[in-house]
Amino acid sequence: MNYSISKTIKNISFDEAKQKVTEELKKEGFGVLTQIDMKTTFKNKLDVDFKPYTILGACNPSYAYKALQEEDQIGTMLPCNVVVQENKDGSIKVSAVNPVASLISVDNENMVIIAGEVEQKLQRVIQDLDE
Repeated sequence: MNYSISKTIKNISFDEAKQKVTEELKKEGFGVLTQIDMKTTFKNKLDVDFKPYTILGACNPSYAYKALQEEDQIGTMLPCNVVVQENKDGSIKVSAVNPVASLISVDNENMVIIAGEVEQKLQRVIQDLDE
């Protein structure tokens, strides 16, 4: 089982891709709670150059609430991370966490159902990105 759901898109800038991903997440009920700019962080903290790479912390409040009702420690696995990164050829790779794979160690059948529903939503986000 893959730990991420990914797609490479072309003919779009890095910033446009982040905006498009945010819009597609919104269509599926997610908001972006955090944005971690790894390129800037690595430059500031390590003085190294890195490709454009942003981690979006996406949350669907309804599903987060359901999950926390089932497992109060599940917050350690929230929010759902979505990565937007620029490849060497200028294309953009977008990857979302596969919640089913990340929750495989949780012994709770209801969590598997919730994770499966969230996985379907994230798959639609990735599928709906223009190629």
